[in-house]
Amino acid sequence: MLKKIVFVLALFVSANAISWGLTGHRVVGEIAQKHLSGKAKKNLHRVFGHEGLAYNANWMDFIKSESSYDYMKPWHYCTIPEGKTYAEAGTPEEKDILWAINNFTGQLKSDTLTLDEERFALRVLIHLVGDIHQPLHVGNGEDRGGNDVKIKFFWKSSNLHRVWDSGMIDGEKLSFTEFASMLDHNEKGEIEKLQNSTPLDWANESKALRASIYDTKGKDNLTYSYVYDHKAQVHRRLKEAGVRLAGLLNEIYK
Repeated sequence: MLKKIVFVLALFVSANAISWGLTGHRVVGEIAQKHLSGKAKKNLHRVFGHEGLAYNANWMDFIKSESSYDYMKPWHYCTIPEGKTYAEAGTPEEKDILWAINNFTGQLKSDTLTLDEERFALRVLIHLVGDIHQPLHVGNGEDRGGNDVKIKFFWKSSNLHRVWDSGMIDGEKLSFTEFASMLDHNEKGEIEKLQNSTPLDWANESKALRASIYDTKGKDNLTYSYVYDHKAQVHRRLKEAGVRLAGLLNEIYK
């Protein structure tokens, strides 16, 4: 029994270490839920029943405990080295997040999937639209998206990737619904502008944020000043992911 408990805890630690974290993905899903068209809502209810986007947003992290899904792990990120474009870097043989988003969007638009296939494709898409807006999921190819940058966060051992996945988000001590409500305010025309973009645009936005993320000012212990400098970026990326996820789902089910 003790081994089982430790194993379950390890799964949750692993999930938080390599994605937006439970709260972040649910924030993205909750914001998207509020911007769905009537047709999208109807179809998502057909697929998920009463399970909303926030409930399904972390499925791709939870299934990492099952080895038969290991082939999906490279789909959580892409690599664009400094000084290169994505086209120059190329899509790896094992595929990546840009391939996966475009692939499953195409599958869903084809209207040829069984119900189980549709559910699978949606769960992948919901999660990965969140992931691509986490800047360190567009890696430089040198340190596994900041996972190898060992630092302390408020005097506790961590790494740069984990700080962005969950450290700054969980530090605000808000539920995902409180977080979504706080962020989901848009100026006139902002939603249309955000949704008039492509997954490659989203990746390039993440890449553009990397320089400021890695600028730790020589400190190996990140505390209040680092959070202050980057909180607005975290908030912005969560909101952008939610609004764009809704736009993508509305387009699929139009």
